[in-house]
Amino acid sequence: MPRRIAQLLVGLFLYGAGCALTIQAGLGVDPWTVFAQGLSVRTGIGIGWITNLVGFFVLLLWIPLRQKPGVGTVANILLVGTSMQLVLAVFPPVSGWLAQSATLLGGIVLVALASGLYIGAHFGPGPRDGLMTGMNSRLGWPIWTCRALVEVSVLLVGWMLGGTVGIGTVLFAVLIGPLVHIALPLLDTRRRPAPVVTETPA
Repeated sequence: MPRRIAQLLVGLFLYGAGCALTIQAGLGVDPWTVFAQGLSVRTGIGIGWITNLVGFFVLLLWIPLRQKPGVGTVANILLVGTSMQLVLAVFPPVSGWLAQSATLLGGIVLVALASGLYIGAHFGPGPRDGLMTGMNSRLGWPIWTCRALVEVSVLLVGWMLGGTVGIGTVLFAVLIGPLVHIALPLLDTRRRPAPVVTETPA
């Protein structure tokens, strides 16, 4: 249990930090961050605090979907945006193609590692992931359809509000799945160790 709690908290903090790096790279961010960034531009509220608020309102959408939040769900709402805001305060925007590319890729890798950490802790899904699975459960739509519908919608709204869409948005979409696929088995707290095979003397 202590390892799982530590893994959850570290994972959520690093998730926010990774998102902050993609923001400071200035080449485009993931759909939900585009949405939060657009709202931040319009309201003047820090993007990290907006991320927390968006997570809370997404959680309210779980009610008609009959989803039950876990400890990890609540921690996600409280920590990811807070971490993002803290890292943005100390890590300045970068300029120059090489620095921007390195910062973007570093942020994407960090988000993937963080996803493996907090998902592997098994304390419940984040509010956005729970929205997809809830839609799948209640509406019977495939997960990929639910994800595409929600993420394309928030991407378009965020872009119209002033969020940054670019090559970073595309790279995030292409790379995050395979990278999480690598990270999750390595960090899954329920992963069973491989059996030890011993040779029997003839």
